[in-house]
Amino acid sequence: MAPTVPLAVLALVALVAPGLGVAPGCDYPAHRWCSSRDVAVACQVESRCPSLPQPAAAPVELSLYYESLCPACREFLVVKLFSTWLLLPDEMLSITLVPYGNAQERNVSGKLDFTCQHGPEECLGNMIEACLMHEAKNFSTYFPVIFCLESGSSVTKNLEACLQIYAPELDSGRIAACVQGDTGVALMHHNAQLTEALNPPHQYVPWITVNGKHTDELQAQAEASLLGLVCNLYQGEKPEACGGSKAPKIPSGCRR
Repeated sequence: MAPTVPLAVLALVALVAPGLGVAPGCDYPAHRWCSSRDVAVACQVESRCPSLPQPAAAPVELSLYYESLCPACREFLVVKLFSTWLLLPDEMLSITLVPYGNAQERNVSGKLDFTCQHGPEECLGNMIEACLMHEAKNFSTYFPVIFCLESGSSVTKNLEACLQIYAPELDSGRIAACVQGDTGVALMHHNAQLTEALNPPHQYVPWITVNGKHTDELQAQAEASLLGLVCNLYQGEKPEACGGSKAPKIPSGCRR
């Protein structure tokens, strides 16, 4: 008995086939044209196959340029960014953290030296978080630790406690070695380059880019309702968390 051909495919054949022939590279019979996205693409009929699953939407890409002791940076990271990340699926939001902010880099006798807006402790905090990211690699591993550091009493003194709670598998000794050695300096130099390459140049922190762009409007929307902004920009299926959000106003940023 011959296989039954769905009516939708028969209609597709009627629309595509007469006088047009088979698309170059299509080696499949007509009844298989809508069997998968790869086949539909090869036969150039994907727009006529309504039953095909839609390709995954790209995540909203958010980059946060900040410094570890800036009150407004800590507020945004702890209250807005971390809570939004917890509420949304991984495929919906991609976050990049760049701890450097309004720091200054200079070459002193062949060695790089950093000066930070809130003093040496902030430079240490920036480097601890950069080394933590370097050692952990996985965002879902290091972001809760950074949340713990930024929400606690001391960014520079609570690493051991925060690791015990959120990432006991990480070796604090390796992070300390990074901070005290050449790797930490190289990481801070990289963050300096990323920050200085911003276009437009950053004027304050926290400085937020969304999908590689910064505008006053995007910054204001992210500060007012980050969850709402991400939900609005995401092109895929929205989770229940996107039903709406309101967030308190954060302090003004740390200007240069």
